[in-house]
This record gives sequence, structure tokens and C-alpha cells, in this order.
Amino acid sequence: MRFTIKKILPRTLFGRSLLIMVTPVILVQAISVYIFFDRHWSKMTERLAYALAGEIAVIASRIEGNDNPDYIRELSSMSAQYLGLLVSYEPHAALSERERGFSSDSLVSRKLAAALDEQVRRPFRLVVDADEKWIEVRVALKDGVLSISSPQRRMFSSTGYIFLLWMICSAIILMAIAILFMRNQIRPIRRLAVAAERIGKGRELPANFKAEGAREVRQAAQAFIDMHGRITRQIAQRTAMLAGVSHDLRTPLTRLKLQVAMMPQSPDTEAMKRDIDDMERMLNAYLDFVRGEGGEASVRVDLKDMLERLVADSRRMGTEIALSISGDLNISLRAMAFERCLANIIGNARKYAKNIWLGALREDGEHIVIVVDDDGPGIPEDQFEDVFKPFVRVEKSRNAATGGVGLGLSIAQDIVHSHGGEIWLEKSPRGGLRVCIRLPV
Repeated sequence: MRFTIKKILPRTLFGRSLLIMVTPVILVQAISVYIFFDRHWSKMTERLAYALAGEIAVIASRIEGNDNPDYIRELSSMSAQYLGLLVSYEPHAALSERERGFSSDSLVSRKLAAALDEQVRRPFRLVVDADEKWIEVRVALKDGVLSISSPQRRMFSSTGYIFLLWMICSAIILMAIAILFMRNQIRPIRRLAVAAERIGKGRELPANFKAEGAREVRQAAQAFIDMHGRITRQIAQRTAMLAGVSHDLRTPLTRLKLQVAMMPQSPDTEAMKRDIDDMERMLNAYLDFVRGEGGEASVRVDLKDMLERLVADSRRMGTEIALSISGDLNISLRAMAFERCLANIIGNARKYAKNIWLGALREDGEHIVIVVDDDGPGIPEDQFEDVFKPFVRVEKSRNAATGGVGLGLSIAQDIVHSHGGEIWLEKSPRGGLRVCIRLPV
């Protein structure tokens, strides 16, 4: 029952807020209409039926006391002129037992029949013609049958229709006001969600984004703007600092390389050269990791071209790599950063595997999934999360003689997350490791 209600309820904040506002109005009006029809309408119909039955009783008594044709014609004329009733008399006629009673079981028929029983106190036949809008009453008198026809408006009050019309119109007006009001209140929240999504995908804030709406929404929007500003300043400061560190460290490394090159060649100098190369390689890896995406702007690219370029580069290095592409792969991202991410993943697979399978497809129209499989030694499943940590290398499952400082997957994860995507590892059906990337379009 609980899950059924959740399925029926609206999913959006606008729909739920509108439901909260409109439901009480509808319930109040439904209760009012019920009370109106159950009390007011029934009471009014009863009183109108009592009045009409009283007029019929008077006419029946007059004709029964004086059945002179001239008197009946005069009474009929006065009834039509002042009461709106058509009166006719059939002398020496009678109502059979089968004709007596009323023909329909409507509220009007029941109320009028009860009033006729109470006031006329004679056998009668009641016919309510809904199509012709007339009510016909045939009353059995001593020496004949009295027929009286009355328009149905005598049994209805126009205030009932006015009341219903007022209720419907007021409900429509209130719902329109509620919809306009809620749209204005939800719009700032929706803009905040769009801005957060754009930042999550590594894009800039919309140009027209500002804090607006209710006080709480403005506070949340302003806090988001301040947070974005702090993050942007932090990245800029970190990039500037690392540029200085890079310059300062590369200069003494260059001097060391020059001095070693000028020294007499010996096993010691060769070892020094290898140490300097290792230091330079580690320095570049550290800078790539902390630099992240830098200040690169997002552009619309076709991943097909990027993947084909990476596959061609790998094949030139002697790696067997197969490419499989399905669907439209156009997406907005930071091309250089994401290409470095894929290059790190393919480079890892190239170090430890003989064959690589690279695939990309568009999933459910809203995401692009990239899968890299290899036939290498793989990684134990209990270490799938650890390998994304900086400087972590799984020596037992990967060849320790291969280079690297344990930052390849950390850099890849940082880039994927900055695009609002996901990256995870699985056991490959090819026998090695599978790396999966899922990006929002």
C-alpha cells in the first residue's frame, strides 16, 4: 500500500507542492457540495413539492365541490395565468390500480409523491418527463380524473446552479493562482539544480544565474555561488603555485642533468642519470595529478574521433587493441583532460596485457558508457577501491618492474568525477581487468 501511494504521488517538487495546496481546496469544496445536495437541495425540493402539492389539493377540492364546466374553464384559466399550471378535467373517468403511483424514482418524484400523499389524499398518477421538462399529475376525484401539468422549473431552485457554478469557477481560479505562484517559487530551485549540475559536469555557471526566490532559496543559492567562487580561487591558487614549483624544481634538475653529462662516463654516472630521470618522471606525474583539469573549457566533441586516435597511437606502439563503437557519442567535455584520462587507462592496460578491447556506447539517451577490457593479470576484487587512492600500487597483481608512481587511476578518477561521471572496476570476461566509465550527456 505504501509503495502504491508513492507511485501515484508526483515526482517533482512543483507537483507535490501543488498537490499540498490544491487537495485541501478540493476536499473543502467536495464536502460543501455534498452537504449542499444532501441538506439544502433536498430541503428546497421538499418545500417546492409541498407548495405544488398544496396548489393541486386546492384545485382538486374546488373541482370536486363544483364540477360545472364553466367553473372548471374559469379555474383552469386562472391556474394557467397565475400558477403556471395546465388544468383539465375528465368527467366520469377513473384511474386503474395499475396507473396509480409515480413513474420514476428520482428525488423530485419521491418528494412530490410524498407531498401529494400528505395533502391531496386521493389516488394519483405522477409522471415526470425529463425530456419535455414537464410534470403531469392525474388525480382521481369522485366523478372523474383531474389532470394537472406543471413545468419542472416549479420544482427547482436556480440558486443551486449558481452555487455549483460559483464553486467550479472559484476552484479554477484558485488552481490557476496556485499554479502561477508555485511556478514562481519553484523556478529559483530549478535554476539552482541546473547550476549545480553544470558545475558537477565541469562547466561554468549560467550567465543569468543569481540568488532569487524565497529567503531560504536565496540563502542556498548565495551559499552555492560563494562555494563555487572559493573552489575556483583554490584551483587557480593551486595551479599558480604548482607552476612555480614546477619551474623551481625543473631548473636544478636541468643543471644536474648537464653536470652528469659532462662528467666522465662510469657506472656511477649512469645510476645518477637514472635517478634524475626517475625524479623528473615522478615530478611530472605529481604535477599531472594535482593540476587536474586546470583552466580548460568544455567543448562539444565526438568521442568517436578521440577513441580512434587513441587506438591508432596504441597500435603504433605494437599493442593489439580492438575498438567497438555504438550510437551517437557527441558530448560536452574538456577534451585534453579526458583524453589524458583515457590515455592513462589504456596505458595501464598496455603495460600488463597483450590484448585490449575498447568499447563505447550511448546508454538510455542520457549517458555514454566507455569500457576498457584487457587480458592481463588483473587486480583482486577486494582492492578495486584502493587502487584509486594516490600513490597506491598493487604490486602482487601487477609487474613491479613496470614504472609508475600509482597516480594513473587517481588522475583518471579525478577527471571523470569533474565531468559529473562515474568510474569503477570489474573483473573482465577477457580474463583481466575491466574499467568502466559512465558520463552524463
